[in-house]
Amino acid sequence: MNVKNNWWKFLAVIIMLYVLLAGMLIPMKSGIYGVDSISLIASKNTVIEVEGYNANYDKAKEFRAWIKFDSSHIALAKAVSVKNYNKAVLTFDLNVNLPGTGDVLPATLIIDNEIDGYAIFPEGLVVTRNASAADIPFKHATLDDLHVSEGIKFPYMNILHETIRNTFFHVAIWMAMFLLMTVALIYSVLYLWKPRLSYDHHAYSFTAISLVYGIIGLATGAVWARFSWGAYWTNDVRLNMAAVAVLIYFAYFILRGSLEDGDKRSRFSAAFNIFAYLAMIPLLLVIPRLNDSLHPGVGGNPAFSGEDLDNTLRMVFYPAIISLILFGVWIAQLRFRVFQLEEKHIDKINSGSPLVE
Repeated sequence: MNVKNNWWKFLAVIIMLYVLLAGMLIPMKSGIYGVDSISLIASKNTVIEVEGYNANYDKAKEFRAWIKFDSSHIALAKAVSVKNYNKAVLTFDLNVNLPGTGDVLPATLIIDNEIDGYAIFPEGLVVTRNASAADIPFKHATLDDLHVSEGIKFPYMNILHETIRNTFFHVAIWMAMFLLMTVALIYSVLYLWKPRLSYDHHAYSFTAISLVYGIIGLATGAVWARFSWGAYWTNDVRLNMAAVAVLIYFAYFILRGSLEDGDKRSRFSAAFNIFAYLAMIPLLLVIPRLNDSLHPGVGGNPAFSGEDLDNTLRMVFYPAIISLILFGVWIAQLRFRVFQLEEKHIDKINSGSPLVE
């Protein structure tokens, strides 16, 4: 192998090894795995038992906890009892005039210590107010001097847990698929502009690897959904539209296989590839955003912001995209070389030359 001309292949392998090692070995930040009860009754001694993830409660010298109703109503735990490395009992005085007018209030639990840093259980609690405490003023506490865990760690999210690592495979492979399908689109347009067989072969090669990436994307998404949503497939608009987009690209190969005339096959395939790409854009990027969805980035459900994709995730996520693109180009190049060998084989048969020299 000519190293000078194939340096990018070595780069693809090196980056993928980095993604696999860093993506699987970098630890998660400490977080709140759950509480013994999300439904609390406001009283002078409201008790919560919290279970942490990747925590070191028993080693911490300073352990604090808050219940936050809004920015001006934050209650500090009056007592903290650590049971072991990941369990602690928190006691709050909520026998006060709670904000709002409803009988039941959503609340966020926040804990902090100098080893694990701070962890948030966003609106994971439901507090029923004590009407008899309406005249007792709320003692507002401040969230100050929160600790940040040291070292490189991935963000902990209560819904995703360790499955957040699938970001480097599921999300990255969809983004790589988009770019490779764009390359296939360009070659299809070039073929309709100047009908060269090499353009058709390149379009086919890039479309083929893009479809493989799409199938892998659906499979990794189904596994992720099983652990996050409880089912491999749901009636989610983005999932359904992604499946439709993949099926449309399947039709591209069915069309090619149904036409025997080479020129007609290439022209129809190029036209259909353009249609498939133009159909994919609204299916994946427009229609899902018009509907509510469990999927991040749809229906007001945020993605790639804040804790969804912090700097630690980015240092693995973007290299994963680059590596998958390079591997896609590599495989498409191999498929194109197969086309070239097939052409030489056919030329030898037509010319009457011996097939083996």
